[in-house]
Amino acid sequence: MRLAVHDLGVDLAGRRVVEGITFDCAPGSVTGLVGPNGSGKSTVCRAVYRALRPAAGSVHVDGRDVHTELGPRQVARRIAAMVQEGTLGVDSRVLDAVLVGRTPHFGALGRAGARDHAAVTDALQRVGAAHLAHREFTALSGGEKQRVLLARALAQHPGVLVLDEPTNHLDIAGQLDLLDLVRSLPVTVLAVLHDLNLAAASCDHLVVLAHGHLVAQGAPGDVLTPGLLHDVFGVRAHCGTNPLTGRVQLSYALAGADPTHPRSEIPCAPSPGSSPSPRSCRPPSSSPWA
Repeated sequence: MRLAVHDLGVDLAGRRVVEGITFDCAPGSVTGLVGPNGSGKSTVCRAVYRALRPAAGSVHVDGRDVHTELGPRQVARRIAAMVQEGTLGVDSRVLDAVLVGRTPHFGALGRAGARDHAAVTDALQRVGAAHLAHREFTALSGGEKQRVLLARALAQHPGVLVLDEPTNHLDIAGQLDLLDLVRSLPVTVLAVLHDLNLAAASCDHLVVLAHGHLVAQGAPGDVLTPGLLHDVFGVRAHCGTNPLTGRVQLSYALAGADPTHPRSEIPCAPSPGSSPSPRSCRPPSSSPWA
């Protein structure tokens, strides 16, 4: 499914917090929403999956307006979300938690059928959580809960998957594994990511927000330039190439830091494996990233 956001504006508590946001997610692509804290990333996501109604602009899925042409059940059959605050609130088995994702597909009697249970089993297997099926959700670790919440979203069989900081609570291997899984799914993905190296390695397209406005968008190598990272994130940055993946990799230092002081450097973890993409900033021949 194609996701299109046009001139989006959202008000919270009587104040415009997001304005003029326009971007397009091609079917089957992975688009990353990045930006400093408070830039409006989660607000945009909430407008996409219909948790917030826009004050201006529109959100379309395959040409149909999410807020004016589709009802809640119709939207839930097209868009699934895995959000930061996603919990169940009560003790529940993992199987039952994931089954909640099938609710939009229940029949007239509002009951789960064989197809729904099969979808739950498949979703748990996809995220590597089948062994958790009979555990209580509240007894799981943070990383295990993330996998179960992703399984619940996948059980919904969406065309568009919205992920708000999906790698929270996961260790490095878990982060890479989850993002590899996301890239393999036959869905259109919109993901909020804080780690720019993970975003560069796992996304086809990046949308950069700051103070509720669109700053830049495009392929990771075209967007993640030293100039943008300085202006938007307030850091000095070196843009190189990950020798393991061929994708863009960044290292940072505080904008006012002494480059000769070893504690001023903020190294970044390696990015996950992925196919190379065009880059606008390549390391010089003497670069240690080459």
